[in-house]
Amino acid sequence: MSKRVERDRIRQLIQDVVEGLGYEFVDMEFKGGGNGSILRIFIDKPAGISHRDCELVSEQAGTVLDVEDLIPFSYTLEVSSPGLNRKLVKEYDYTRFAGKLAKIQTRIPLRHQRVFKGRLRGLQDGNIRLEMLNGDLLDIPLDVVQEGRLEFDWEEEKARGKSHEENGSHE
Repeated sequence: MSKRVERDRIRQLIQDVVEGLGYEFVDMEFKGGGNGSILRIFIDKPAGISHRDCELVSEQAGTVLDVEDLIPFSYTLEVSSPGLNRKLVKEYDYTRFAGKLAKIQTRIPLRHQRVFKGRLRGLQDGNIRLEMLNGDLLDIPLDVVQEGRLEFDWEEEKARGKSHEENGSHE
């Protein structure tokens, strides 16, 4: 059986486990191909991910993977949240995170460049709408996107910090 089929089966198995536990399956990475390989699972939920959430998914996914025996060598299983620079994987992500700062890398140049930074303005007719830092709107066809990620927004964090100070809250 080809590795491609196995990866797809592993992905489906993990997605079923993660969603069965009530979490969002964000993505999966498999690095290596022999002993010492790493299988990373990224999960999320609206309130954020705790260490206990990662442990629970790791235990359940590890058990299912052991039973199915789809990885014929030793590997390390890691479960984590997608982090601050969350990867944008599903079409829905571009709508869900509208208003957030993002970096989009394309496989082919658009306007003589391949990396674009700006605010997500949703998805329209198969195009990601990105408000560039200079205010221009750019439509990037989904099928030319190599990778999309949220970017940490320092301005938004500073504004949030100020509103906490004004309200007298201390975290």
